[in-house]
Amino acid sequence: MRSISVLALVAALPVLALPSQVLAADAVDAPSAVDQVVVTAGRAADKLSETPVSMTVITAETLRQRQAVVVSDLLSRTPGVTVTRNGGVGGSTQVRIRGAETDQTAVLIDGVKLNDPSSTGGGYNFATLLAGDVDRIEVLRGPQSTLWGSQAIGGVVSMITKTPDGPLSGDAVIEGGSRATAYGRVGVGAGGAWGGWRLAAGSYTTAGISNFSEARGGREKDGYRNTAVSGRVDVNFTDWVSLDARLSYAAGRNEFDGFPAPAFAFADTAEYGKTKELVSYLGARLSNFDGALDSRIGYSYTQTDRDNYNPDQPVTTKTFDARGTDNSLEYQGTWTINPVWRAVFGAETERSWFRTAAPSDFDPTPASDRHAASMDSVYGQLQAKPVEGLTLTGGVRHDDHDTFGGATTYQAGAAWSPNAGTTVFRANYGEGFKAPSLYQLYSDYGTVTLAKYGVPELKPEEAKSWDLGVEHAVLDGRLRGSIIYFDRDTTNQIDFVSSSAVPSGGYYGNTAKARTKGVELEGSFEVNSALTLSANYTSMDPVNRSPGANYGKDLVRRAGETGSADAELSLQNGLTAGLTMQYVGHSFDNATNTRRLKSYVLTDVRIAYPINDTFELYGRVENLFDQQYETLYRYGTLGRGAFAGVRARF
Repeated sequence: MRSISVLALVAALPVLALPSQVLAADAVDAPSAVDQVVVTAGRAADKLSETPVSMTVITAETLRQRQAVVVSDLLSRTPGVTVTRNGGVGGSTQVRIRGAETDQTAVLIDGVKLNDPSSTGGGYNFATLLAGDVDRIEVLRGPQSTLWGSQAIGGVVSMITKTPDGPLSGDAVIEGGSRATAYGRVGVGAGGAWGGWRLAAGSYTTAGISNFSEARGGREKDGYRNTAVSGRVDVNFTDWVSLDARLSYAAGRNEFDGFPAPAFAFADTAEYGKTKELVSYLGARLSNFDGALDSRIGYSYTQTDRDNYNPDQPVTTKTFDARGTDNSLEYQGTWTINPVWRAVFGAETERSWFRTAAPSDFDPTPASDRHAASMDSVYGQLQAKPVEGLTLTGGVRHDDHDTFGGATTYQAGAAWSPNAGTTVFRANYGEGFKAPSLYQLYSDYGTVTLAKYGVPELKPEEAKSWDLGVEHAVLDGRLRGSIIYFDRDTTNQIDFVSSSAVPSGGYYGNTAKARTKGVELEGSFEVNSALTLSANYTSMDPVNRSPGANYGKDLVRRAGETGSADAELSLQNGLTAGLTMQYVGHSFDNATNTRRLKSYVLTDVRIAYPINDTFELYGRVENLFDQQYETLYRYGTLGRGAFAGVRARF
């Protein structure tokens, strides 16, 4: 296990202080942080104290306090999560949970899974994801495939948007700052017993930094812009029938650097990419048997379009053309059998499709690579509360893929709170799987039929994991701490195998294995009505277990230590201020562990002041001490930046 750093001790202080306080604590003083309601862990509303899964909830208040714009920046400060980005905002962004691959993270928005079937691993690129109309984020750590299917090996990131409620109202944000950055967002909606509606739109633009690190010679800035709109309508026809529809669309343009001739080394280029993302959902809910059975039937459609361009190419400027779509039809039932037993069960059918082409001066109009795959799934989870304070869960899922066949996953967990939520003991065993991506199954090399990267015989990636944890709170919930130990083994992981025996130079195979084990610490202390302190620390060993020369070495770009400490000040006159320090330990940029990325500490400060009930001024400085660092070798990172803006509620 990694050596414990200063941040680890900061995070552990509330935990270490708890045993001496236990006898003085009143068992009925359950902390609200433990008993808040979550919806992702069990696909139904549950108290956090009754959930066996390790998770972090980023509330609307936290989003507001941190002045969040880029979701991945916020995720990087949560336990067990590491984030790497190819340059500045808008560059390809990878989110890894507990050392799993970035495409082993299931990403949801209002329950709809986001992924890009046309990407190499079929995962989700967080580059275009801004906070926008997000009202809450639930981060689940550890395999969650029993309820959430493929990709949920590392965990789940679930974003929940604002729900229309009450009379017509709205909110707006406008800010500007360093690197010619400007951001604006507006949302308006209304709701009542009949249902509700909400519309929102936002725009973000920045001149950016050089994608090729300025410290290594990069000079040309690579900018980014993003425009997004979203809307939802909820209609309650009767007490037992309702309909909801949601739609969101985002379009982004990011500039990036490449490998120009004749050296073909990473350097400044004029290349840029365009990305369009569409997410849509239509669903109906039915309540039967006096509310004991809640049923939902839903259809979702997602589409991602990606196009890359190089203006310096004389024949064709387009260098890449891809589209991926996903159609999903599902049924979910939640049956409250009695106060002791509850069942969540469902069935899904999903069809993914992709098309890719790589035009070049040598072949300006290449044939497109087009393929599709389908998967049918059934799942069920049973929850029992046999005695007061004890919640048991067990689940099973079976997925049938039209290419690789079937995969069955299991889950079992327990949450025990012997003193009305003040202390919660958790134990959980979970399994995860990830279906091979369409690219890994079917991709061709150019237009040569026999030269294939894809291998239709691939098996799904699989993972087995367990974790144990305890959370405790005293002083009416003002002092809280938790500690979690986790262990995950991943097998059949898909990796690219170089080979001169095939025309493509290599192919995909189930050759990789990995293991990650570690400890996560969290703590918070409400010192008084004005000051709140919080911190978290993760120490993990993400190890390559694949046979060969790299056996036992650290997995690429996974920091063994990460941590974050935060202080939040709220004065009676409405002024709020905060400081966040983030620590990321060293990692390696290659599988042989010969290229080391140094550890770093980032410090952000922020302040906000309400002018009246409608307007609030705010500002922040990111990377206060202008720390120089890399999350990927030779790629630039953001230096010091100052931003100011105004928020309004009307």
